[in-house]
Amino acid sequence: MIADVRQSEASPHSLPESKRYAEDEGEYAIVLDRHNTVLDELFAGTDVYVITPHWATEAEVPPIQPDAGYWQSLLVEDDPDPQFRTYCHLFADRRPWQRGCIDELFREIADYKVAGLLITDTRMRRIYHPYDGGADVFLTTPQERDRTRDRHTDWLSNHLSGL
Repeated sequence: MIADVRQSEASPHSLPESKRYAEDEGEYAIVLDRHNTVLDELFAGTDVYVITPHWATEAEVPPIQPDAGYWQSLLVEDDPDPQFRTYCHLFADRRPWQRGCIDELFREIADYKVAGLLITDTRMRRIYHPYDGGADVFLTTPQERDRTRDRHTDWLSNHLSGL
């Protein structure tokens, strides 16, 4: 199944020539425009979930996401010693997709201050995973992936895989 998921993934880069980090407001504008352009194509006129992770060594859910509702916790590392267990607490915020509605998060991601964010439709069929330097886009079919990739070929890496 992993091969099927990878077949339906596209990975646009945030800046020209696969540059990883923005250095000025002009480059931040490019980063924000590229994220918002793809998200407009995927989710315009629909609601999305913005899912944010919080990593912790405690099973208790931390009260750190006032705007997002707690969704679930995952035991990521089940060490026999409780002090070395790792949990990922997930918070999900449902909102109507609007261009620019999470630009502040995109800037924090671009500066590697936030990681692991997921944006998905409410059926969780299409997933957008931005990171510093780009984004992974998981789509429903290889055909949808190809159409998305073809619209943004100049945003892809020069590597043969486009990654």
